[in-house]
Amino acid sequence: MIRVLLADDQALMRAGFRALLDAEDDLEVVGEAADGAEAVELSRRLLPDVVLMDVQMPGLDGIEATRRIAADPDLVAVRVLILTNYGLDSYVFSALRAGASGFLLKDADPADLLQAVAVVARGDALLAPAVTRTLISEFIADPAPADPAAGRDVLTAREQEIVELVARGLSNGEIAERMVISPFTAKTHINRAMMKLYCRDRAQLVVWAYESGLITPRSR
Repeated sequence: MIRVLLADDQALMRAGFRALLDAEDDLEVVGEAADGAEAVELSRRLLPDVVLMDVQMPGLDGIEATRRIAADPDLVAVRVLILTNYGLDSYVFSALRAGASGFLLKDADPADLLQAVAVVARGDALLAPAVTRTLISEFIADPAPADPAAGRDVLTAREQEIVELVARGLSNGEIAERMVISPFTAKTHINRAMMKLYCRDRAQLVVWAYESGLITPRSR
């Protein structure tokens, strides 16, 4: 059973999501929050598997709420899926930097929402290679200053190469083909890099690659 917390300031929107999710045998809505502060509080109290987080809410917004959830060691298993009306806008990369595991448009098909919740709940990132490429071209043109000491020395040369390919938007299969290894081996290297860098998921690995200066938009 996947336990979901809904965070949206629109009661009608929450009701729609609840009806969709509760209709599934393996999903359960365990709570609803009308703002970011309540989302953080309920996350700590209810320990959901996934928080469906709106971006723009009164008081504490979804970005800051996501940051607080991701930074709380007691909530390490809680994943945040950002919901937005605005598509690939400036909020998205801010959300990924804050610790979100992915994002979804509010007008997505119901089947896509259900799949997104399942993907995030099992610890994967909802960040398809095509989305990664768009994020690179649209939102990392003005990155934070590179931090050369951000942990690159803990990665082997092979791991650095693979992380760079992830940040360029390649899938596991494409990385395997590029490096002449199996997809399983590619996934193993990626998982090992995430463990070494304390990245929650693939999305965070992409963010780290840019924050650390391992890759820059100009080197795409």
